[in-house]
Amino acid sequence: MALSKSVEESLNDAESALRNALAFAARQEKPFICNGIAEMISKIDQMKTVDEIFDKLENRKEGDSGLWGPRFGQ
Repeated sequence: MALSKSVEESLNDAESALRNALAFAARQEKPFICNGIAEMISKIDQMKTVDEIFDKLENRKEGDSGLWGPRFGQ
């Protein structure tokens, strides 16, 4: 099940706000603050990517092979 549109939009908004914060932090904050913000951005991006991968796996049909190889249990 893909992320709902409202959740995906909220994640995109949060990622945008964090990128803006990172730009300001890079100029005046200590490095560990920048690192923390960058980790949050990375985790949001990973959530969206992993959700797409799970969707692809869930939508596989009997006999599919492709890049993922044969279905489990065959």
